Amino acid sequence: MQKDMNILLGKTLEELQAIAQEVGLPRFAGKQLAEWIYVRRATSFDEMTNISLKGREMLKTSYTIGRHQPVAEAVSVDGTKKYLFKVGEQYIESVYIPDNDRATLCVSTQAGCKMGCRFCMTGTLGFHGHLSAADILNQIFSIPDTDRLTNIVYMGEGEPMDNLDNVLRSLNAMTSPWGCAWSPKRITVSSVGIIKGLKRFIEESDCHLAISLHNPYSVERLEIMPIEKANHLSNVISLLKQYDWAHQRRVSFEYICWEGVNDTLKHANELLRLLKGLDCRINLIRFHASPATSGVATINNISSNEQQMEWLRDYLTDHGITTTIRRSRGEDILAACGMLVNALKN
Repeated sequence: MQKDMNILLGKTLEELQAIAQEVGLPRFAGKQLAEWIYVRRATSFDEMTNISLKGREMLKTSYTIGRHQPVAEAVSVDGTKKYLFKVGEQYIESVYIPDNDRATLCVSTQAGCKMGCRFCMTGTLGFHGHLSAADILNQIFSIPDTDRLTNIVYMGEGEPMDNLDNVLRSLNAMTSPWGCAWSPKRITVSSVGIIKGLKRFIEESDCHLAISLHNPYSVERLEIMPIEKANHLSNVISLLKQYDWAHQRRVSFEYICWEGVNDTLKHANELLRLLKGLDCRINLIRFHASPATSGVATINNISSNEQQMEWLRDYLTDHGITTTIRRSRGEDILAACGMLVNALKN
């Protein structure tokens, strides 16, 4: 939601080179700017000591780097940390999840969300705008634990495929040699399944993809995910089957488990039928009730128990789809999407 025009964070090397020339610096100063912004993570122009003082002053008159610190932090007993950033008049969330030698940051791509998934707190917040590439990158760069990060998941507030220009711009900065030079294998982007956006994402990015599936039956999925009406799951799967997922890039499916709702043998077999021929994996997720799900007839507010989730994991794995159970994190700090923002508003 920051106005990107005068913000350097999120700019490409070519754009930074043009800006350098605009303020009277040589073109190669654009590469210096990129190094200060993406590698050294500078927060002010004064830090850029290999750029002339006059050049720095000229940059200050027209541009800002675009960095700002989180305004609040919540720390879980399990080490998970939720950060709150203010963007304009809105608040967005990021969640830092340490796990042995792995540290993942879950970032937001929008303030609120349009998708209206019935089990998600973010959907109750309404939609308040797209985050700019600078807003997305700032979450990564400005948390205290930024140097410990090994992975990033675009699974926070918002639907990445609904803000794809800015998502791709942020991914470009993270993975390009002139930027952070991260391997795309360290980044996963999630989607409810907007087909037009998915096709472009797959063809323009090498990052991993995660699809929010949650029910293999179209009628049942529609009851909890309105996106199913215009973007049928079967069409999403047909699109995915046109691409190679057997090598560097991976596609996975997120599957929240509700007791007696989508954890049955019938649902397991339909998952196997639907995903047959697609090299993929499934992540089973325990359901955690929230105010968003109270009164929703199609959600019983009860997660599948451990035994049933283990059965479903083993059944799917034994029939050819690698399936895991995601460990719950940060329950004591409202780590699920939108919950801390909602608590702040109330």
